[in-house]
Amino acid sequence: MLKSENYSDRMMIMPEPLAVSTHHHMHIRWHNLAQRDSVPVTEASLTARAAVVGRVGIMMLACGTGAWRVREAMDRVSRRLHLTCSADVGLIAISFTCFENGHHYSQTLSLAASGVNTDKLSVMETFVDHFDSVLTLTPQEIHTKLDGIQQKPGNYTPALLGLASAAACAAFVFLLGGGPIEMLGCFIGAGIGNWLRAIMGRHHMTVIASTALSVAAACLAYLAVFAALAAGLHIRAAHEAGYIGAMLFVIPGFPFITSGLDICKQDMRSGLERGAFAIMVITVATITGWLVAVLVHLQPADFIPLGLGRWSLLAGRLIASFVGVYGFSIMFNSPVKMAASAGLIGAAANTLRLTLIDWAAMPPTAAAFLGALLAGLLASAVHAYRRGFPRISLTVPAIVIMVPGLYMYRGMYALGLNHFAIGGSWLVRAIMIVVALPLGLATARILTDKKWRHIS
Repeated sequence: MLKSENYSDRMMIMPEPLAVSTHHHMHIRWHNLAQRDSVPVTEASLTARAAVVGRVGIMMLACGTGAWRVREAMDRVSRRLHLTCSADVGLIAISFTCFENGHHYSQTLSLAASGVNTDKLSVMETFVDHFDSVLTLTPQEIHTKLDGIQQKPGNYTPALLGLASAAACAAFVFLLGGGPIEMLGCFIGAGIGNWLRAIMGRHHMTVIASTALSVAAACLAYLAVFAALAAGLHIRAAHEAGYIGAMLFVIPGFPFITSGLDICKQDMRSGLERGAFAIMVITVATITGWLVAVLVHLQPADFIPLGLGRWSLLAGRLIASFVGVYGFSIMFNSPVKMAASAGLIGAAANTLRLTLIDWAAMPPTAAAFLGALLAGLLASAVHAYRRGFPRISLTVPAIVIMVPGLYMYRGMYALGLNHFAIGGSWLVRAIMIVVALPLGLATARILTDKKWRHIS
């Protein structure tokens, strides 16, 4: 919905009938908003300048970042355009008003779906950081630059995204206690599942359908691998427990973490919407996994002990944490250098968490907080050194591997069998860790980011 300050302004931006979008979430014809402004953007009409502010905000939101970062980008652009901006940011929508000399212009913008693209987020942050360099351009020319960013293709094909998911989930299941057999099953299952999800994403399938079908495919692929190994090598039935790891690629890490960070900053609309979205995805995934398990008689169980020594296990956890975080970062479309940086941060933070649990007998919730705190501190240091790497693009992949997907699934599995005490116990433990992770990141931001620690 677009609101202009007077009738003549509204007539000026009205598109031709043939240009009206046919999509359910109708596309905004951004160039139409600036078609009569052939002067530098700082001298353009309120309508044209506000449109630039709004488009920067909605493009940042489309990358998956939280409300604070979206509003910060809009504020920085507004100041350079001599505007005052007030914005209300949600999961897939922004309502904002720009003020200037007694006049105002309001817009409501929305996305068709929530997504994550850390590469495009990095490009957008660079665009905002260097916005002074485009102040001599016309609004049309600025929208052309934004067109190029918006149309930037993904860095990876569905096959490569499937491979990244395969490596991440195989590493994930090792960190949970699985061995080579479980890792092989997860590698194949998660690879097929995320490849299918990427294909459905390119066809704009709804998130419920893509989540359910990809999880079902991953679980069935793991079952096929297990059945083949059982028939050929007569492996123990206990190895079927690893199928849980094959579905962990659907963990909505960005919504989970940005939800907590937004709530910490009292952006309640965005925080609650993101939290609800994450809960929906987890619920669909766990119910699908439970239904598949019931149909094919799979049961979640403890992994067979690997028998590794303390230092061998420590080395394995460092390697697996790096591979897991690197894989998740690739799934978020991070460039290789950014993914490697996140992998190094995740290797240090997650290994610290697991070591505190095993060697210091620390409660998992406290260990998760300290692991997330370390990830946030390291990400701030990397961000200060490499300005092109947004903090959130480093911290979220680094702590996604700490999200207790195993606890969530076991809780849902027990609830499905009416074992409410057991299911409730697993879910409460999962909730405590999920709360601790964004609190650790928020603490790191408070310690290292002067602007984030204050309310202004």
